[in-house]
Amino acid sequence: MTNVLIVAGDRPQQESVLVEALARFRAQGARVAVVCDFPLDGFTIDPALAELHSLRATEPDAKLRRTLARNQQPSRAVWLRAWHDGWVRQRVRTADVLVALDGLAVHTVWEMAQRQPRADACHGLGPAGKVVRARHEGTHRPTRSGLGPAVSARAGILARSARRSAVTGVKESLEATMAPAVLRSRAGARLWRTVVAAPGLPDRVRGGLTYRLHVRAVQADRPGQAASASRAASARMSDRRARAELLMREATEELAMGRVPVCLREAVTAELAVADNWLGQKNPRKAAQSLYKAMRLLFHRVPHFDQLTSPLAGDPAGFLAPLRASRAAQAMAAPRGRERPAATPPADRPLRLLIATNGNDHFLTDIRARYADLPSVELRYVHLTEDPVGDTLIRNAGAVVEHRLTGATEFGNRVEEWFRPHLDWADTVFVDWTVATAALLTLVDPGDTRVIMRLHSFEALTFWPHLIDFSRVDELLFVSDHLRDLAVEVLPALQGEQAPALPVIANAMDLRPYPRPKAPDARFTLGLIGTSAVAKDPRWAIDVLRELRTADPRYRLLLVGSGLDPSASTSVRQYQDALDADLAELEPSGAVVRVGHTSDVPGALTGIGVILSSSVRESFHCALVEGAASGAVPVVRDWPFFAGRAHSARTLFPAGWVVDSPQEAAALIRAATATEESWRAAGAAASAYALATWDWSVTRHQFDELFRIPAIEKVP
Repeated sequence: MTNVLIVAGDRPQQESVLVEALARFRAQGARVAVVCDFPLDGFTIDPALAELHSLRATEPDAKLRRTLARNQQPSRAVWLRAWHDGWVRQRVRTADVLVALDGLAVHTVWEMAQRQPRADACHGLGPAGKVVRARHEGTHRPTRSGLGPAVSARAGILARSARRSAVTGVKESLEATMAPAVLRSRAGARLWRTVVAAPGLPDRVRGGLTYRLHVRAVQADRPGQAASASRAASARMSDRRARAELLMREATEELAMGRVPVCLREAVTAELAVADNWLGQKNPRKAAQSLYKAMRLLFHRVPHFDQLTSPLAGDPAGFLAPLRASRAAQAMAAPRGRERPAATPPADRPLRLLIATNGNDHFLTDIRARYADLPSVELRYVHLTEDPVGDTLIRNAGAVVEHRLTGATEFGNRVEEWFRPHLDWADTVFVDWTVATAALLTLVDPGDTRVIMRLHSFEALTFWPHLIDFSRVDELLFVSDHLRDLAVEVLPALQGEQAPALPVIANAMDLRPYPRPKAPDARFTLGLIGTSAVAKDPRWAIDVLRELRTADPRYRLLLVGSGLDPSASTSVRQYQDALDADLAELEPSGAVVRVGHTSDVPGALTGIGVILSSSVRESFHCALVEGAASGAVPVVRDWPFFAGRAHSARTLFPAGWVVDSPQEAAALIRAATATEESWRAAGAAASAYALATWDWSVTRHQFDELFRIPAIEKVP
């Protein structure tokens, strides 16, 4: 009698095929056992045809669970469960034919064949049927027999087991010596720095060891040791691509932890070296890929948006030095200019004004309304996310880098085809937000169309402005002087003969709806409008509140806005956790009230008597100005990102509005709200100043001059 053992890793999709095969085997005198790595619920096979056994019928013991945890490959897990099962081992010893019913069972059958070398091993029911029939008819020729194959198989099993044990032992030793306590010690740190920098190690081995060490050292709160070991190891690596891969991998892991990578500069430099090498080998496409990869890391959101500071706050030139030194980046940033200068505005027809964006169009509301009503302007508005072709184009920043680097790509042709009709129609193009739309536009020679762009604070901390050819831009508009100063430091293309003009005009805001009567309890209510970014730093506002409540518990804080998104990154979640702890302390007593998002900001401001700007950086802060216009007393933190510079919050707002600390803010608020009369007088003065300085009735004439609208056509 032929003993057949079938191993099924997955539930058969066609159970009838298996049943037919089992019936043939039975008719040919075979005894069949089927072992399954799935529950037998719903899997009905006549016991007369085969024995059925499920590896999932019992829970694995602790030893097997530990073993399975170290072996995540599904096919090997099937084998481990099978060989741990006494029922299976017994049938392997008597098996004549071993059959893998599916790909997941192949490894298990191979391992069984090593332990039962006299058995035939097959993959699939077809080959198994041939072997069973040959054995039944007496024509079978054993593929392996005698003592030699058995001894060889046993030796192979022992050798593999020894290797596996050795590897496991080495891994366990590495885990022990990379424990936080070891890495925090001077001797442990010195030992591992010596190991990863040892001469003679292959780059693959050195890279793997260094990566694990780097991650463990950062987790042990020893970023300096991580950086030192990575620098020592990467200096020993001969392959520049392997070096870049190691450093980029380390940096990416730290970003996932919510940390600014300790080797951020080194990782970017290494990847840029790869880009430069590809460029030297006349492979601009691969150079563009590495350049884009480096820029994405350099301007990742964690260092710039999810922290209370940014590497660009202190020394922009130093932070961007690797990018500026890269030959690939220099080639990408090379100005292409335009064939013709912008034409003068037409005198015999309306000015054709194209407004384009792919960002938040909130700041365009009043601008669009004004020029849609002027008889001397013909307005066209394009939001690229609402256009099927434009929406596809703006989602391919890597292709923009490649086109800027090579000057000729199919992607560039598609941009030209899409933008050219708009450029041929328009006399002036105004692009709000210097992000994807702005970058795409400058891939195309604008002809004699005048090009104006506006840069908000967000873009200055991203790679997008670095993809823009400013030699094709006539004017780059800013909403504040301090933002312009930063942009000039960050973008060398904003200086020189081909640089655009750099005017400053405040955001367009209709402030007339904001002055309204205040609620009775507004005098002691602080308001912070907009809390959706870490840079808004609502915890600073809470510190101000604590200072005030030490002497007067009547003060409370309203947080107006949708709040942070903790899923954005680990850094945001860490800030949210700290903020939640503050709120858990203060919300039960009513000291802090979260209002959530509102579309009626003027209405929300009627209950706010003091408007705060607690941010670490702002380009202008419309919510603060709207609060001031409503008659709330403005209190502005001297935004740390710009504090001490030639232009900052202190040059944008009146001196009496700006403070350096929560203690100074509390003192200003106490003085302003000391009496009902003093509070109302301070609020009225702030409202008058805001309306006279920033209301749309004032700033709209500046936009008329920017767009060169004929003076005789201006409406009051």
